[in-house]
Amino acid sequence: MLKVGIFGAGHLGKIHIQQWKEIDGVELVGFFDPNDEQAASTIAQYQVPRYSDMEQLIHSVDAVDIVAPTTAHFDLAKACILNGKHLFVEKPLANTLDEARELVKLAEEANIKCQVGHVERYNPAFLALGDLKVQPMFIEAHRLAQFNPRGTDVAVVLDLMIHDIDIILHLVNSPVRRVSASGVSVISETADIANARIEFDNGCVANLTASRISLKKMRKMRIFQRDAYIGIDFLDKKAEVIKLKAPDAVKGMMDFPVDIGHGETKIISVQMPDVINTNAIKMELSEFSESILSGKPTRVSIQDGLTAMEVAHEIIKKMGQHNEQHNV
Repeated sequence: MLKVGIFGAGHLGKIHIQQWKEIDGVELVGFFDPNDEQAASTIAQYQVPRYSDMEQLIHSVDAVDIVAPTTAHFDLAKACILNGKHLFVEKPLANTLDEARELVKLAEEANIKCQVGHVERYNPAFLALGDLKVQPMFIEAHRLAQFNPRGTDVAVVLDLMIHDIDIILHLVNSPVRRVSASGVSVISETADIANARIEFDNGCVANLTASRISLKKMRKMRIFQRDAYIGIDFLDKKAEVIKLKAPDAVKGMMDFPVDIGHGETKIISVQMPDVINTNAIKMELSEFSESILSGKPTRVSIQDGLTAMEVAHEIIKKMGQHNEQHNV
């Protein structure tokens, strides 16, 4: 039985508690949260013990799930790693790049399992692509949300855009060559809307927009490659693949010919992959626990979490330079 402890019992922390209670082979030992009101509601709702001593909880478990505010990630994660505990930490990995790099170094030295909570890797629409060969040359991503004070302690790049950054880095799998970006703080003290362009060494270009001051929600990614267009709707859990087929290929129900001139015809095939509606958070936590028990690598490694942060911070840096130039 894998013993797990949780740090943080806010909105997302409570969701994690509920999911851990449903995962086989796991004993949820307890949680730590300095907020008495949040702790009381958690105990009443889930009947999970509260630990008032952080070290005591760490020593009582095999693995720790950190769902605390980003500013607390480093101290909590470091304490867990130094005690040899396996670690799941919500994105972003840490508050600063120096903190994130130190955590990566410590985790490698401790030889523990560590997973970062980039939950969109487990989104049913993304998983529906399965073994499809994705070789993007242009990607467009929009992640729009209505304003919510929760999460405004960090820029929208680290709050929302980092989801798409992680997915894009995973799909493109090529070093970043250049980043340009702009952003505006409208309501909060940090940027509430941002746009970034990421150019990769293999020639792929990604254009990302993230906003937390929109009137409607949107989480869409459009991927263009040599022979296909791939659309992913992370919000409505839908995926579509439009591919070119040879004219003499067997015609399917969703295929239609397109005359491209000069007497040449190509077959366009429209595919709607089956999306299995799964619980992404439960799946990522379950897979993390399985990686500990089986020794398999985690799907989203601590290095993945650091790389996404490095790109996110480069975007924030370029946003600052852009604003300085326009304020002169």
